[in-house]
Amino acid sequence: MELNKIFEERFSVRSFKDAPVEEEKIQELLKAAQLAPTAHNNQPQRIFVLKSGESIEKIRACTKCAFNAPLVLMICANTDEVWHNRFSGAVSSETDAAIVTTYMMLKAWDMGLGSCWVHYFDPVKLHEAFDLPENLTPYNLLPLGYAADDAAPIPMHFENKAIEEFTTVL
Repeated sequence: MELNKIFEERFSVRSFKDAPVEEEKIQELLKAAQLAPTAHNNQPQRIFVLKSGESIEKIRACTKCAFNAPLVLMICANTDEVWHNRFSGAVSSETDAAIVTTYMMLKAWDMGLGSCWVHYFDPVKLHEAFDLPENLTPYNLLPLGYAADDAAPIPMHFENKAIEEFTTVL
């Protein structure tokens, strides 16, 4: 699929069919995460593939935004491996996780899978539920699966600001 077509057509899916995602497609999503650029190419991402009944139950207990998806990817960053900006003190972990999540989200659509970027969760609950080590910070969830027949974008989805509203040419 052409990339611009993905940009134009993709929407956040919040209703999924009760059908598993094939292992080959999961591996393709993880390959997209592997290819995603990260600061200094440190690749601090740690992705938890939540697909067992137990892990899906846990994630649904941690957020109302798992949307009954059969698969949820929990994207974390290893804080011991992130790049540090010596000028500002900023660290790359959140940006790295965002880029990795974006690559997987767009790859999912390209393979016929729906997804929804979720940041509505309590990280402390995720740490406890999944026994995450201290050096892993959960940043994003990506519920994935085949979109339900009635899945549709929210009404505002296709409303965009004019380019001039967010651009300054110097």
